[in-house]
Amino acid sequence: MTLPSGQRGGPGMGPWRFVVAFGTVSLLADIVYEGARSITGPLLASLGASATVIGVVTGAGEAAALGLRLVSGPLTDRTQRFWAWAIAGYALAVASVPLLGLAGALWVACALVVAERVGKAVRSPAKDTLLSYATAATGRGRGFAVHEAMDQIGALIGPLTVAGVLALTGNDYAPALGVLALPGVAVLAVLVWLRRRVRDPAAYERGSAPASQQDTTGHVPGRLPRDFWVYACFTAATTAGFTTFGVLSFHLVERGMLSASLVPVLYAGAMAVDAVAALATGWAYDRVGPRVLVALPLLTAVVPALAFTNTLAIAVIGSLVWGAALGIQESTLRATVADLVAAERRATAYGVFAGVVGAASLVGGAMTGALYTYSIPVLITVVAAVQVAALALLAVTRVRRT
Repeated sequence: MTLPSGQRGGPGMGPWRFVVAFGTVSLLADIVYEGARSITGPLLASLGASATVIGVVTGAGEAAALGLRLVSGPLTDRTQRFWAWAIAGYALAVASVPLLGLAGALWVACALVVAERVGKAVRSPAKDTLLSYATAATGRGRGFAVHEAMDQIGALIGPLTVAGVLALTGNDYAPALGVLALPGVAVLAVLVWLRRRVRDPAAYERGSAPASQQDTTGHVPGRLPRDFWVYACFTAATTAGFTTFGVLSFHLVERGMLSASLVPVLYAGAMAVDAVAALATGWAYDRVGPRVLVALPLLTAVVPALAFTNTLAIAVIGSLVWGAALGIQESTLRATVADLVAAERRATAYGVFAGVVGAASLVGGAMTGALYTYSIPVLITVVAAVQVAALALLAVTRVRRT
């Protein structure tokens, strides 16, 4: 079927331009929710939360952001309304953040933290699928990596903006989060414009590879391939030992090593490292394949050993290593899913993949928060053991790229 010009990627909107335009959406959105995420730990602590509560809430938020995609992914595939799901999810997320600054009770703040993550669950399968179409033409690793790097420009600007407002207002969270409403409005405006320009992004993939992914993977139509499930288990294992930044920042503030107003600055630094790690591993993925993923469990194991010390310089290095691991999670892991699953089941695959990882995120957030309270040496040992198990799973994973 030949599509009208208004429904194709071009003219005037090639696959790289689409990746960059969608990256702009993510850049603006990251200013909003990464700005809020950078101070979640101190904000909840100011309302009376303990390290365990912060670990559970931030872990539950990530679990919601990932686990609810078990529903949104299949629904996105079923309805094929990728743009509608993306816009609705972004709208929920950018509306939740300014309200978080006005929360006067711990339970309200906790609910808004989770609500913002629910918005991510609503939009992510659709967003990742839309991107996967364009990256079929640009290269999976490079396309997802450039998008993630643009993400992290926003993740750099957002925390620095919040830090500046906190410094000017004497650590008043309301204006620091309220100012993020402006880029939130811009997110929705750019999304609506992009949807009008590119109504059928699937055209990018239809015109790129001569052989379909279903033929090369050899899976049964309508089912997710076995390789996908093995890969999801590896990712879940490494995620189960991943410490949340909420617990990292709690440690820094409660031990008196860093003021609350400087925590977003550290988070911004971690996001800069995230972007570099995403670009490096994305480039390597297109050249050598999923072998680059061995770096993820190794970095994850190092984080608590560095970040939970009482020496500021070492703790800062640990937080930056955390950023590098996050960059791999947010780019190369997603690129591999697109190479494993055919287009007609890809939103479902992203939903299922995120659901598996979401359960691991809840375990990881609660485990690291509780073990931090109990014993930091025990926490370090447990995380290292979990990452050894993840490496074993990676060793038996067979990813066949298309």
